[in-house]
Amino acid sequence: MASVTPNRRQLLQAGMLGSVGLTLPDLLRHEARAKPRQDAPSVVILWMRGGPSQHDMWDPKPDAPAEIRGEFGSITTSVPGVRLTEHLPLSARVMHKFSLIRSLHHRPEDGNVGHSDADQICFTGYKAGSQPDVNVMPSCGSWAARFLGGIDPGLPAYVMVPKLLPGADAAWLGSACRPFETKSDPAGKTPFKVPNLTLSARPGAPTADEGKALVNAFDRPPTTTQADSFGRFQQQALDLLRGDRARKAFDLNAEPASLREAYGHMPDFDPKDPERCGCPNWAQRMLLAARLVEAGVRLVTVDLRWWDFHKKGFESQKLGFLPRFDRAYTAFLADLERRGVLDTTLVVAWGEIGRTPVVNANAGRDHWPYVMSAALAGGGVRGGRVVGSSDAKGAHPKDNPKLVHDVLATIYRHLGIDTTATALDHTGRPHPVLQQGKPIDELF
Repeated sequence: MASVTPNRRQLLQAGMLGSVGLTLPDLLRHEARAKPRQDAPSVVILWMRGGPSQHDMWDPKPDAPAEIRGEFGSITTSVPGVRLTEHLPLSARVMHKFSLIRSLHHRPEDGNVGHSDADQICFTGYKAGSQPDVNVMPSCGSWAARFLGGIDPGLPAYVMVPKLLPGADAAWLGSACRPFETKSDPAGKTPFKVPNLTLSARPGAPTADEGKALVNAFDRPPTTTQADSFGRFQQQALDLLRGDRARKAFDLNAEPASLREAYGHMPDFDPKDPERCGCPNWAQRMLLAARLVEAGVRLVTVDLRWWDFHKKGFESQKLGFLPRFDRAYTAFLADLERRGVLDTTLVVAWGEIGRTPVVNANAGRDHWPYVMSAALAGGGVRGGRVVGSSDAKGAHPKDNPKLVHDVLATIYRHLGIDTTATALDHTGRPHPVLQQGKPIDELF
């Protein structure tokens, strides 16, 4: 590694990544004490934005009246006594590989939260501010970047596939703790290629967009928490751009066609009738996440939106969402196991809210934060367990209620982050990682 620290102009000429939220230098501040990959914990959040229906997925109510039960039947699984919706047959076969929480809910005092408000709570453990899409508090991924850094110094600690989600930002921890956004979408119709992972084509001449973003990033006064961003890790950050590890990790073409097909290719999103025709092929986003955690990314969040079925919900789920998720989720768990990282990678599949117990007049279900389900696997989770239960209508927790904050506490414990640890905001006020929530011991 060169001993000369580059100045701002050299960094600008190198074309660093300000335009994608990756202010690199202190992204790697804790790498000197990182564990080897085989021992280091990582997390993948499969974010099912919109709110998957507990009734139509993980917590069917086969004995309830039709207006609650809905149109789907239920099937047995590899775990005696546990049933899933009929449209998750592959998941049912490997139920012993993952576990469910059926009693998740938002705090009553938070009220009937909507999508972005609930996003903020699920990613940060704190209520949203006046602009629900803007983080007031740091996300779990940003705390991981702040306290742990990446597992591999050639990779970012925190990656978003493909773009930033409400609640997933760094707030006052600063740009060094923001997620690296792939921008390019593995689910897209064009070839997947992550922008800005290479130096500018002509040294000394960044593009207009790069130049504008980089001038803004490096010429603004740093905050207290960003002050050391221009320290001894500057050269290491520049090496990330010059090295091959990041480019290799993001190279989906390195995967065999048979594996890509195992994750699934299904019809693309139709903007003329989005609730009927399904969603993008986000299965390939999950494959990318598997590559990234194997390579050494600490936390990956995968956007699996948009599970918001107010109308034609059964048709949408049956034709696209459920079979697509079923195939990709089971392939993902098998792939992580094949890569040898399932034991160290906690996989959390959930969304921000549940759905109403009664089917509406449009064959859909509306927003419902009072009970929801989540699936967890890997990271020491013992498969085949069901934590808590909902009542006969799937409307409220019945036994062993769990707050969404408890999922965050479980993530932090897996990563080894002390939830009482604090950092200072822009005003110098200390904030703990998490104010409430307990790890869900029943999963382990």
